Amino acid sequence: MRKAIFPGSFDPITLGHYDIISRGITLFDEVVIAIGINAEKKYMFSLEQRKEFIENAFKNEPKIKVMTYEGLTVDFCKKIDAQFILRGLRNPGDFEFEKAIAHTNRKLSEIETVFLLTSSGKSYISSSIVRDVIRNNGDYTGLVPDTVNFKNKP
Repeated sequence: MRKAIFPGSFDPITLGHYDIISRGITLFDEVVIAIGINAEKKYMFSLEQRKEFIENAFKNEPKIKVMTYEGLTVDFCKKIDAQFILRGLRNPGDFEFEKAIAHTNRKLSEIETVFLLTSSGKSYISSSIVRDVIRNNGDYTGLVPDTVNFKNKP
């Protein structure tokens, strides 16, 4: 079975993430959306909210699981027997950053990183842009899956 993880903080999940995950499930038998926990980082949405947004977005997709983890991504891969890390690339800056991480992960393990280019209509979307739109009371709904909704903004 070909299992991949798609790691990130997903604060919140965006249509760019959704695009990569939706296309990734055509390549793998299972995709684990792995929400990384970093105690040093301040999040806009709680871990529970982020997990719920993702689970609801993919509730009808049996090939997807949502899990949380701490520590090195390659250690989490080994723990759940995932052979691949799935990553999305929006621009050349993403490529350079992700390439360095992929080389490091390959040095630490036998785990391969698979890159998918984000669809052109979604390549400008990032979680930080979405958070800025939310903070400034803008309409974020065209940037995230429908499951990212909240009555009281964080």
